[in-house]
Amino acid sequence: MHVTASLPRITIVGGGAGGLELAVRLGKRLGKSGKADITLVDASRTHVWKPLLHQVAAGTLDSHADEREYFALARSNHFTFRLGRMEGLSRRSKEIFLAPVQDENGEELLPRQAIPYDTLVLALGSQTNDFGTPGVREHCIMLDSLPAAQRFHEKLINSCLRAQATSRSAGEGRFTVTIIGGGATGVELAAELHMTTSILSSYGLRNFHPEKEIKIAIVDAAPRLLQMLPERLSDAVARELRGMAIEIHSNEQVQQVSKTGVHMVSGKVLPSSIVVWAAGIKAPEFLKDLDGLETNRLNQLVVNPQLQSSRDPAIFAIGDCCACPQGEGLPNVPPRAQSAHQQASLLARSLERQLQGKSLLNFQYKDHGSLVSLGNYSTVGSLMGAIASGSVFIEGTLAKWMYWSLHKHHQVAVNGLFHTWLSTWAETIDRVRNPRIKLH
Repeated sequence: MHVTASLPRITIVGGGAGGLELAVRLGKRLGKSGKADITLVDASRTHVWKPLLHQVAAGTLDSHADEREYFALARSNHFTFRLGRMEGLSRRSKEIFLAPVQDENGEELLPRQAIPYDTLVLALGSQTNDFGTPGVREHCIMLDSLPAAQRFHEKLINSCLRAQATSRSAGEGRFTVTIIGGGATGVELAAELHMTTSILSSYGLRNFHPEKEIKIAIVDAAPRLLQMLPERLSDAVARELRGMAIEIHSNEQVQQVSKTGVHMVSGKVLPSSIVVWAAGIKAPEFLKDLDGLETNRLNQLVVNPQLQSSRDPAIFAIGDCCACPQGEGLPNVPPRAQSAHQQASLLARSLERQLQGKSLLNFQYKDHGSLVSLGNYSTVGSLMGAIASGSVFIEGTLAKWMYWSLHKHHQVAVNGLFHTWLSTWAETIDRVRNPRIKLH
């Protein structure tokens, strides 16, 4: 499609759950009919749904099976994709600046770029917050990106191969995977790891006995796991994890992480071979001083109920990188995939209305509940709102199906119903054809 310079320019930065869904919706609503020039910017060439990263880390999901090429998505959904990492903004000239892109050899692939906009949407997601804890950056893996998840998986497989090559008695020389953070990411990763290591012994690692070689531990400063979710759900998850012999260290604040282990304020030390930090999130650092835009202590952009930044009506923010109010006396909208999905859906309609000279819509978050997957063992959750007054606790097959459907809902929003149907059949065939876990 030929784009004329006179078209309104809507630039979206960040191709995560919210940003990509918004680009697809606007491409179909405005790009296809030539009503606006839609551009999506991301530092990666492919999209993977972030809630699946713990499965990539454990090896229970091959990331290539779920990756979507931004260039291909742009072509089929009537928007333009630009590769690059945003590093600056000029509100006066209405431009964003992308850092130079280098190839795997460190040579410049793309120069520094300036991309103009009339409307800018920041959907930059979040990154791990280490709270300034000594040793975290040097000795922990942060599961906030696909490369990090793949790096963890490689370390895990290597550790298992090392254990296979050495004969040990029970408890002697065990290697420990310590997960710092008892939220959904930490809990789901622990369960997936237990499943992975149990399966590994059936792939020729005859001397590898998970119960002897590996210890999995979760450390959290809160008095219970999944502190933000209902206590009944938290208790059910804790029971399942303890049944897998996963250690839970609650009420333990991490003082520092060293090369040999995790040190607590209480004096307790957990010797650890692999440490994952999943204890909190914040928006990217560069947002803190982005041409005068207002941010909070987590670097999130402060927005009004219409999702506009508080200091510039031409700039919007959605997803984890925005601090969106829910109402007087209520906390901000929680940083969840369902929040980003709802904001993308509303903003697509809002920006179309704005081009028609109509008023923007107010965002109202609807909490549909929380689901936590424990691999093949169980899924538990609470459903909110329309299901009943208050919340309904669910587990087992129904919860598993609903957790699976969340991902499919995202795929439908991005790929359409037919392509999602085809990819689901392909996934089913791959599960029969390929090993149950990724072994490389």
